[in-house]
Amino acid sequence: MELKKIASFQVDHTRLDRGLYISRVDGDVRTWDLRMKKPNVGDVLGNGAIHTIEHLVATFLRSGKKSDSIIYFGPMGCRTGCYLLTRGLSDAEVGSLLREAFAFVAGYEGPVPGATAVECGNYKDHDLAGARAEARAYLPVLEGWTPELAVYA
Repeated sequence: MELKKIASFQVDHTRLDRGLYISRVDGDVRTWDLRMKKPNVGDVLGNGAIHTIEHLVATFLRSGKKSDSIIYFGPMGCRTGCYLLTRGLSDAEVGSLLREAFAFVAGYEGPVPGATAVECGNYKDHDLAGARAEARAYLPVLEGWTPELAVYA
């Protein structure tokens, strides 16, 4: 079998900056690249922080008025951000939802949803303080975002 070069590996990560990008479009499904860290420069998201962001943002998005349009939210393996898959939302709606979601994480106090041994495969690896700090750091990117910025530079 010949291994094909997938779309995300064709993005020049040496030029990629923090942002919110459309990674790919498959019919009516859009994959969003929430690039929270500049690739290959400085730090990456800590395991506990990105795990907690996953739980909080996924729960927030699936609990809201647009929950039927949310297909998936989860971390990138490189730990520089997350992916969001949506259906039937405008770019502006996605930007607005993500601003709300990350503001929610930035101010969240309480138990992390789904962070028990019964509900999660690595329930001990959560970092709420780290998740809140990373959400606060990413919020200015989302607050300055417009749909014209959704294209990889």
